[in-house]
Amino acid sequence: MNEAAISIEHLSRTFGENNALNDISLAAPKGCVFGLVGANGAGKSTLIKHILGLWRAEAGSVSVFGDDPVSDPVSVLKRVGYLSEEPDLPGWMKIDELMRYTQTFYPNWDDEYAESLLQQFALDKKARIKTLSKGQRTKAALLIAQAHRPELLLLDEPSSGLDPIVRADILTEVIRTVASEGRTVFFSSHFLDEIERVSDYIAFLHQGQLVLCGSIDDVKGLHRNLTVRFDNEKAQKTSIQGIYSIKGSGRERAVICNLAKISIEHLCSELGCAVIEDGQATLDEIFFLHAALVLRAEDPRENSVDW
Repeated sequence: MNEAAISIEHLSRTFGENNALNDISLAAPKGCVFGLVGANGAGKSTLIKHILGLWRAEAGSVSVFGDDPVSDPVSVLKRVGYLSEEPDLPGWMKIDELMRYTQTFYPNWDDEYAESLLQQFALDKKARIKTLSKGQRTKAALLIAQAHRPELLLLDEPSSGLDPIVRADILTEVIRTVASEGRTVFFSSHFLDEIERVSDYIAFLHQGQLVLCGSIDDVKGLHRNLTVRFDNEKAQKTSIQGIYSIKGSGRERAVICNLAKISIEHLCSELGCAVIEDGQATLDEIFFLHAALVLRAEDPRENSVDW
């Protein structure tokens, strides 16, 4: 792993009796696209607010390029671009006025790049913000968030409520362009398909807990979706480390397992079966299985299941 753009260690945050974040540790390497996925209320926006230095960690630590965003906000924020789910833009301004206003805060503002983004997003610089559609406002906010070429681009649910065409503009063109220039993108979403399409690394948040984190290739590669066959119907129950789910009846069953915890050979030996199909589990399957473990108050690191 390269030097981290974002490093979070044992971060916790509570609101009354609600554990919004519970002992979160993760690192986003420089130059990667890091996707944070979770349902509404999972803690994604709370985590991003800590990265921005808007909230001080109650426990643990947060650093951005080695600096504390709370104690050294100027050093951090000049290197960061941020887009929220509902951008708060002054409706009375025209787009070109918004660009000139924002430019005064960033010495590294790139006029040529800003103009190229204006063309790419098909925005009329003379249009007033209040007349723009939701998708156009999001594009305008993204333009000013990255026209100074920030080293880190933070996107908090950027696709929420947008049509597929606007989502594609943001994800396939903008995020990959930023990453290819050696900059870092950290974005949250509840759309697993877009996370899978553009991310190098992924983290699953569920009810304030980090239930899975790693490179997307490792996460998908280690979770296998198997079809197994027994010589005769298996009636007894068993519990084996590394198996997330066993479904079906009769001689053939569908099994999802974690190859970091159990090899296919060991699985077959323990269950007394043969594998007749072997494929990767989808991100949807992986996410919902880990979420189910949390809901059952089981430790997701143990990865055991009864059937």
